[in-house]
Amino acid sequence: MRVLVVEDVHRLADDIAEGLRDHGMAVDISYDGLDAAAKLDLNRYDVVLLDRDVPGLHGDTLCRTITRSEDPAMILMLTAAGSNTDRVTGLSLGADDYLPKPFHFPELVLRVRALARRRPTARPHILKAGGIELNPLYHTATRDRQPLDLTAKEFGVLEALLRATPAPLSAERLLEQVWDERADPFTKTIAVTISRLRRKLGEPPVIDTLPGVGYRITQDG
Repeated sequence: MRVLVVEDVHRLADDIAEGLRDHGMAVDISYDGLDAAAKLDLNRYDVVLLDRDVPGLHGDTLCRTITRSEDPAMILMLTAAGSNTDRVTGLSLGADDYLPKPFHFPELVLRVRALARRRPTARPHILKAGGIELNPLYHTATRDRQPLDLTAKEFGVLEALLRATPAPLSAERLLEQVWDERADPFTKTIAVTISRLRRKLGEPPVIDTLPGVGYRITQDG
């Protein structure tokens, strides 16, 4: 899952991003509306966390722009204004959910995951292939009904591969979906994470490497 945090308070934006990354999400940050608009033109996001009062391009304008796009992300509006009138105004602009500040971070995580599930292009609630079952909402994964103890990045890679099944997923797409814009495309981080994930998934092997193409979950693993 890829998330864009649009928040002009740098420390708050950074804290939200790090917290979501700890839950296996790929997160980009924009401190103003113009930068957010540029990133939305370049990348596909599942959820946008949008502060209404960002500079450059107001959050209300950005919200309308997102909802009118060809493949709109789900919008969770964050604002210090928490009255019912403010909530109605935010939702009328096209936001899918509304969370006033200050908020309880576990609730934010649950709302982000719930919005990603509601996205029209979202895949089924439980992802299954090769004896693996993964629940993105509750962050649980099993193989042959045995629980898997995965790091946030391992979980993110497995989720991305399962969502792509039966098609393969390139290393570039894995970087985009799991590591966000800070990732160095020339590192071996994907290969290392895949190697650890294979060990944890056990036998028989369930992740294929397709030279020059990427990685794929085997259906009969």
